[in-house]
Amino acid sequence: MTGQVAAVSRNGTYSFSKPTRDSVTLLTGLGVEGDVHAGETIRHQFRMTYEPDLPNLRQVHLMHEELFAELRAKGFAVSAGELGENITTRGVDLLGLSTGALLHLGEQAVLEVTGLRNPCSKINDFRSGLLGEVFTMDPVTGGFTFKSGVMAVVRRGGTVRPGDSVQVEPPPFPHRPLERV
Repeated sequence: MTGQVAAVSRNGTYSFSKPTRDSVTLLTGLGVEGDVHAGETIRHQFRMTYEPDLPNLRQVHLMHEELFAELRAKGFAVSAGELGENITTRGVDLLGLSTGALLHLGEQAVLEVTGLRNPCSKINDFRSGLLGEVFTMDPVTGGFTFKSGVMAVVRRGGTVRPGDSVQVEPPPFPHRPLERV
């Protein structure tokens, strides 16, 4: 599977949205340089209060640009960085990846997918009713469908820019489905 980086974003302070940038630098084992979520241990504001020593499996948040078109069709205006993602992709089925898939971004950077982003109620503060569009319950299985992107850790650092290629390398078998992290 081959895709493209549509946008990159980072924010040095806690805020729901992240401004888009011309480029971001990924740091091995840490995340996006200058981003509030970079670090070896968890940086999620709420989870740090009760699990501060957990490894940071949420160093980089990726979201598929195709979700924005789906949301626009339902009346929600959303663009890159506004839902807090660091890297917005185009043409990659992020939600269909397996845990441990490697994403080769541009010429250097490599991310390892760790799981699904668990959307929180702050999404409704951003746009009322939006949570119901990115976090739905399957009426057949009773399970949840998470559509708000995936989380990853940086295995090899490098600079990432809009227009860079995204190459997917599946993990070895057996593949494990994505779970929320």
